[in-house]
Amino acid sequence: MSTGVLEQVDDELWSAIGDPTRRRMLDLLLVEGDGTATTLSQQMPVTRQAVAKHLGVLDRVGLVRGTPAGREKRYRVNDAQLARAVAQLSSVGSAWDARLRRIKRIAETIQRNRTD
Repeated sequence: MSTGVLEQVDDELWSAIGDPTRRRMLDLLLVEGDGTATTLSQQMPVTRQAVAKHLGVLDRVGLVRGTPAGREKRYRVNDAQLARAVAQLSSVGSAWDARLRRIKRIAETIQRNRTD
């Protein structure tokens, strides 16, 4: 990966996405449009308090936004931040593809030199 790609990667964002429970929450919010800690906890194998903590992490990195809804907050995916994450993933993927192509060329050169 080039230094430019590394500079574009938001480690805090990817740390938040890296947790399987938070990814599942994002999936649920994308499918349902929005949700509260209570409604999400009913669909997950963790407590409401755990869901609320995970939502706090997602909110802190900007992947979701919470708005007051009575005694709770209603969370919704922040499309702009999700698009940013997708763009970063695409950039990192492209950098790794280029690196793997270089490795393949080097391996093929070594193989050709051994058979000559």
